[in-house]
This record gives sequence, C-alpha cells and structure tokens, in this order.
Amino acid sequence: MEQTPAYVIGVDYGTDSVRALLVDARTGTEVAQAVHNYARWKTGQYCNPTKNQFRQHPLDYIEGLETVVRRVAQQVPVAQIVGLAVDTTGSTPGPVNADGVALGMLPEFAENPNALFVLWKDHTALAEAAEINHKARTWGGEDFTKFEGGIYSSEWFWAKITHILREDEAVAKAAYSWMEHCDWLTLLLTGGTLETVKRSRCAAGHKAMWHASWDGLPAEEFLTHLEPKLAGLRNRLSNETYTSDEVAGHLSKEWAGRLGLTTDTVVAVGTFDAHAGAIAGEIEAYSMVKVMGTSTCDIVVAPTAEVGDHLVAGICGQVDGSVIPGMLGLEAGQSAFGDLLAWFRNIVEWPLHHVLPHSKVLTPELQAALREEMSDALLVKLSEAAAAVNPEESHVLALDWVNGRRTPDANQALKGALMNLTMGTNAPQIFRALVEAICYGSKQIVERFEAEGIPVKQVIGIGGVAKKSQFVMQTLADVLDRPIKIAVSEQAPALGAAMYAAVAAGIQSDVQTAQKALGSGFAETYTPNPARVADYAARYAQYQAFGKFVEGATLGEEERHAEPVEASLPRN
Repeated sequence: MEQTPAYVIGVDYGTDSVRALLVDARTGTEVAQAVHNYARWKTGQYCNPTKNQFRQHPLDYIEGLETVVRRVAQQVPVAQIVGLAVDTTGSTPGPVNADGVALGMLPEFAENPNALFVLWKDHTALAEAAEINHKARTWGGEDFTKFEGGIYSSEWFWAKITHILREDEAVAKAAYSWMEHCDWLTLLLTGGTLETVKRSRCAAGHKAMWHASWDGLPAEEFLTHLEPKLAGLRNRLSNETYTSDEVAGHLSKEWAGRLGLTTDTVVAVGTFDAHAGAIAGEIEAYSMVKVMGTSTCDIVVAPTAEVGDHLVAGICGQVDGSVIPGMLGLEAGQSAFGDLLAWFRNIVEWPLHHVLPHSKVLTPELQAALREEMSDALLVKLSEAAAAVNPEESHVLALDWVNGRRTPDANQALKGALMNLTMGTNAPQIFRALVEAICYGSKQIVERFEAEGIPVKQVIGIGGVAKKSQFVMQTLADVLDRPIKIAVSEQAPALGAAMYAAVAAGIQSDVQTAQKALGSGFAETYTPNPARVADYAARYAQYQAFGKFVEGATLGEEERHAEPVEASLPRN
C-alpha cells in the first residue's frame, strides 16, 4: 500500500543567517532550501566588537523565519508538511515579559541592546562568569558547574543574565523571565505560555547548569547568593526539560497563517545547532562531529552507563539526552574558527573600504563592484597561496584565541597572538599560521577528551568550512593525524532538526532510526599526509608553549577585579 507523502522542515538559526530545509520525512530527500541573512545584524546594529558585545534583534529572527519557511513550503502540498523543528546558536538568551513577548519587540526597548538576544559570542559577562566559578566552589553547597566541565563561561545563560540585570535597571524591572533563543521560538510558534512551554534539555543542560541530580536548575539559594536580582527567576523558568524528539505543540493559528502551513503541523522541542548537526552527521558512540563555521562545536555521544558518574573536566558540558535520547551528549568547541580567518580577511580588505572611496579614477559603481569581486575571491586566493607555502621557509606561529578560548578550560579573556614575524613575512604565511592555529586548537580538544577517558574513534566534519575549504580540512587531518569524513548535506544542522521533527511527527520511531533513514552519507574523506604529520607535531608543541606563555603573561581587566577562579575540576 502506497504511503501518504510526508515532509518536515528543519529551521537552522546560525550566527549570520537562518535557513530552512524541506525534507521527505521517510526517505531524507532534500526537496528545497532557503536562506535569509539578518538585515540588522548584517549592518552591525546593536554590536560593539571592541567591547565583545554582540546582540541580535528578535525582528531579524522573525523576518527570517517567515521568509525561509514560506519559500520552502510552497514546493509541496501544504497538508503534507507534518512537522517542524528549530535549532539555534547558544547560549543566546533574551528577556521576555510575563506574556512571553521578547522585550526587543516592545517600542520602549526596541533600540536597547540590553533588551535584545545576547548572542553566543558576546563576552561582556567575563566578570560574572569568573564570579560564578568562584562562588560555585566556595558558597558551601553543590558545585553547579561540575557537569559543565568545571568552568562556567561568559558565553552562557546565567553569566549573561546577571550582567544585564546589573547593567540595565530598566531591563531588569521589565524582564519577567529569560528564554534561550530556541525556547522562545518554540513558544512563539505554538502560542503557548511561559508556564506550559517545553524548554530544551540541550539548552538548559549545556548552558544553564540544569541537571536531574539537583532537581533541575541551580538552587535558588545559590542564585541569590550570586546576585540578589536573580531572586524568583528560577521559579519563572522550569525545572522540567525535554529532548528534541518530543512534541512541543502544534503551530498556532497565527503562525500557521504567517508561515503558509496548517495548525496540524507538529512543532518539536527546540535544540542547539551543533547538536542537531551532529544528528545529521550520523553521530554514533564515541564519534566526534565537528561543526565548523564561525566557531566550532565538537559533539561526542557515549552510552550513559559507560561514562557513569565520571566528570569530564574543561569541556562545555555533559548532558543526558542532549543529542540522542538515552545517550550522554558531550560538547566542546572553539570560540573562533571561520571567524579567525574572516578577521584576517577584514584586515586585508581595509583599503577597499577606507582608501578606495577616495579614488579619483573609479566611479562609486566601479568601486562597489571591485570591492565585491575582491572580497569574494580573497579567502580562496589566500588559501591557494597559503597551501603553496613551504613550511621550512615560514616559522610564523599563531594563537587562535581572538574570541577567547572555549575548550579546553574556558577562558574568554584570552587574546590571539602572532610570533616569529619578519620583514619577509607575507599575507599567505600569516594566513597559513592562522589555519594551523585553529587546527592545533582542535587537537587540544581531542586530546582532552581522550585524557579524560572518552575515546574519539572517528572524526566527522560538517558546516561551511568543512564543505568549502579543502586546505583547512587537509591541514586538520594532518594535525590530528586522523581521517576526517565530510557529511554530504550542505545544511547539516537543518537536516538534523528535520530528523527530530520526523520523530516528533511520528513518521520515524526514534532518532537513531531517523538518522539511518534520512542521513545523506559522506561526500569525501581527508586522510593524513604522512610527510606533514611529524612537522605539525613539532609545531603543535611550539603552539602549546606559546599558549602557556601568553596565558601566563596576559590578564584581562575583568579578571583583574574578579575573585580567583580554579583552573579546572580535580581529576576523578
């Protein structure tokens, strides 16, 4: 008997854009995709990079959602679209009123950066993160950081909220509660309430110190010990969390109309982009899926019974069910990956934006065309030239900490650095050193997992860098001295979200079955070049020594005034 066609939509919110992927929920055939760049974010509104302030307006999210979902939904009969799931970057919390309306949607807060969503890469809460770490160890009760690698980061939920509450009295008074981006979208789409919305296990566990062993979120006594303005917030959140294969609800009448769908469409519980990407990357026990874009998230899953009570020090988190229900999800990552290479591109492009406009020869139209052409070609040409550099002729060494260090042992106050520059150093040599640095940072993560008793049996790459840069991927394979498989899907997190939606809608029985049925397989494998492995091992040792020197010699202003923080959890 022929089955009725069924389709699901995965919606993936990245740092710069949102994309939707329409997928056949039975076969995994990718029917249509659409991408929308955030308009306000693109022009740098509400951001101050010199202060590491990165905020996003909820209107960017809403406009993008309507655009991409409507575009893909038009490709099949609307009644056949049975499910939808959303993934977002994280931790990206935002304040909401008692009705769940994001404060940035209200006229009085529409232009206030503190009332918007605080993007994952925002590091304005360095001092608050240091304070959380110190008080978690000294307040006399449970150490609520112990399942998050033992070090809480300024990139995460409680640090950001505490910072905003202290900085902006108007927002502090107006914010009835706070929501992760993925949870707020779930609330928006289903038309629920703050009391009934199903919050993401993935988001709460990895970033908000949620754990079942202490009945959910950190104790009220600890939160008010940290900051009295946090009083009562715990009760306005939720101690109950849900895995992303579960039904959060159905599209509300309003949002079914706005998206061109029906109220029969199931909405799955939200999740984070890296974890959805790991699902699409066909992650299995002790695989590491590296989600490589502006930053990296490195996801490993392991049987919960095998890890037991072992605490993995210095990573971002270990949460039961955050990737595959019934398995432990472990997360690590780098705060800058593609962002580091984009930073260098912006440095090289400076004359295009500041000298070219003064040209007396070129018209403004020709200037704009030249800027666009050169910008599009720059990273490609730099990669080609860097790949041709003879390592024996260039000893430039870089640290990849331009946005701090996420793993191992989070320290967002750290800064990037270069050494061994000479009068003969050129742009391709520096670019090559930056590529090597992000690969050395990846190697440190693999080594930390294995030193902590979590073997990494295979490495899988997904994301923009994995798909587009052969030079970066070959360098990574050489540095890790491991093969790296590249997933076929161009939109892996969106595909992973679609897999969750297929389970929530009842088309697939569970996440692992959905992986097998909807997985797109692997496009290619990068294998280590034996001629490079030994050289990179020597340069990696230099990278580690350079990192220790810089870490010991630099101290951020926030750290100078913060209470001392232990380096990591004791090994157990």
